[in-house]
Amino acid sequence: MALERFYATGKRKTAVARVWLTPGSGKVVVNQIDANAYFGGTFKTPKIEKPFKVTDNSEKFDVMATLKGGGKAAQVEALAHGISKALLDVDPENRLALKRSGLLTRDPRIKERKKYGQKGARAKFQFSKR
Repeated sequence: MALERFYATGKRKTAVARVWLTPGSGKVVVNQIDANAYFGGTFKTPKIEKPFKVTDNSEKFDVMATLKGGGKAAQVEALAHGISKALLDVDPENRLALKRSGLLTRDPRIKERKKYGQKGARAKFQFSKR
């Protein structure tokens, strides 16, 4: 009997999360480190647990994820996105609950590029008439 694993990819800004869900006790491991140790503060824990609470799957799955790119905040949101997509593979009936919570939508906002002749994306150099 093969161990059932569910895979999905989550993204946010430039952060990419590769997520594997396996039946277990609710342990979250990110880049071979416990999630609380990896992310530090406790404010990120509710964002990671939200997909499980919405679908009534709290502490039913272990999460193993590899994260690359972005900052910690973007990585947390990419992880939540990946977990949500993996929960769809577990049970397609989870779709409505996840969709209503906005967990399946990939946040399209990324940093705007700097333009030539300007200080930044929108900021201009100070104009002097004389």
